[in-house]
Amino acid sequence: MPRRSLARLYRDEFTGYTPAKFRNDLSAGLNVALVALPLALAFGAASGASAAAGLVTSIVGGIVIGLLSGAPYQMTGAKAVISVVLIVLVKQYGLEGMWVALFMAGLLTFGIGLFRLGRFIAFIPAPVISGFTAGISAIIIIRQFDPLLGIHTPTTVTAAQKLIAYFTTPNLTPDPHSLALGVLVIGIMFLYPTKWNERIPAALIAVIAATASNSALGWSVPVIDSIPRTLFLQPNFSIPAIPWGNLSDFIAPALTLTALGAVETLLCGATGAELTGKRLQVNQHLIAQGIGNMILPFFGAIPTTSGILRTKVAIHSGGQTRLAGILHALILMLIMFSLASYLEMIPLSALAGVLMVTAIRSVDLSTVKFSFGNSFKTDMSAFLIAFIATVVLSLTNAILFGTFLMGAVFLNKSASIDISIQEVDVERLKQKGIETAGKCKHVRVAFLTGPLFFAATGQFSESFADLGDTHALILSMRGVPLIDTAGIEAIHKLHTRLRKNGGTLMFAGIHDSAKQMMERGGLVKIIGEENFFWSSDQAIVEAERRGCSFCPQ
Repeated sequence: MPRRSLARLYRDEFTGYTPAKFRNDLSAGLNVALVALPLALAFGAASGASAAAGLVTSIVGGIVIGLLSGAPYQMTGAKAVISVVLIVLVKQYGLEGMWVALFMAGLLTFGIGLFRLGRFIAFIPAPVISGFTAGISAIIIIRQFDPLLGIHTPTTVTAAQKLIAYFTTPNLTPDPHSLALGVLVIGIMFLYPTKWNERIPAALIAVIAATASNSALGWSVPVIDSIPRTLFLQPNFSIPAIPWGNLSDFIAPALTLTALGAVETLLCGATGAELTGKRLQVNQHLIAQGIGNMILPFFGAIPTTSGILRTKVAIHSGGQTRLAGILHALILMLIMFSLASYLEMIPLSALAGVLMVTAIRSVDLSTVKFSFGNSFKTDMSAFLIAFIATVVLSLTNAILFGTFLMGAVFLNKSASIDISIQEVDVERLKQKGIETAGKCKHVRVAFLTGPLFFAATGQFSESFADLGDTHALILSMRGVPLIDTAGIEAIHKLHTRLRKNGGTLMFAGIHDSAKQMMERGGLVKIIGEENFFWSSDQAIVEAERRGCSFCPQ
């Protein structure tokens, strides 16, 4: 499907727009805002920035990305997967360093969309994505034990180190009040009826219940404490603050933020497309997301990306256009300015409970059950390795390791080329009306299926290691979509060996792109244009007509 311009997307959405559709957008925007409110506060607080930063992210990002989005249903905001990266970033480089990485990530995301490279995100294998998602969920749960229990353990780079710290840090005494409020939130979110959740989200009810309980009982537990009545938080990002001398330190974190944000966008777009039948214009949305993340640091906010939960709520609430996302942001802004004094009373342990339940529910259990239930060893291994790497390594290193793992899984699945070598089936040819005289009994046909590139050449060479008395070998390549230079070299060696033994190498059903590569490599000239045929039947008849002694000069 060709890329559609933003103007055309607007025309598709707003042609015939009516007051009834606006009411649907307003209803969807309100429902998404109610879902987003506790999540934005929780993700902001968990990131190392502030709860207010999470709110501003959802407000500013929702407006900017909503205006430029690649689909009417795509909802954005602060995300748990991103907050995990920010914890380490803020600890290591401070807020200024986090904003530098965010700005760079926004620029990279913008470039991916501008140069229409978004489709390559889809090449990431599902088990690897599931492994990372499960690993990040585990990280979120582990790192929320501090606010849930009302304790402070040393800041660590990895989740595994954090988990160990709970058993090695002396004099850790949980605060029973914080724990009680967190457990209350978790209990409400798990026991809350699903049908009620469509109208009033469980997370919102749980946070209100915990806040009211804390106020009524007069407990002294850590709370959000401060929600500024402005979108321009202090401090915020400024160009003069960019550390030009050590800018290279932020490349890996920026790549991590870019990769995670892009994957979340693709997954959310796939969910939205499945529910609405409208395809996400991925590159346009990445442009929008890139611009949004370049702007957010100047507001003192944190990264934003697409959110599956918010998107589902918008669709199920009857959202018609991108206006639903913009309205959700405006409603959040109204809440921030008018109810800030109440938001400041929310216990941090309540937000920890929200994050824990959200993390558990974000794990893609269907993919895990399918892979393990059917004993797909490659997928199982990819999932486990990605999961363990995410928990044990720093997230940046886990992403780099995962990139290698993705390549390994992709090559493992794509490098296999199926080669079936068969003798001529005279009876089959007769049924097709093709008579053979039987002058050449040493004709073999090899049916190839799969790409013939560097990772498959070993299997290719092994398949033809023992040709026996074959004098005319026909490679039926209708199932070969591509050939690279290593494949051309392997074919050339096979041709040389056959020629040395007085044999002939012939081709049938080769794709134009594959033949063009062979022409560029000089193989067509060496082998001879007369040895290329439309079908293997034509090649068999010609091989028999020439006789087994034929060998191109």
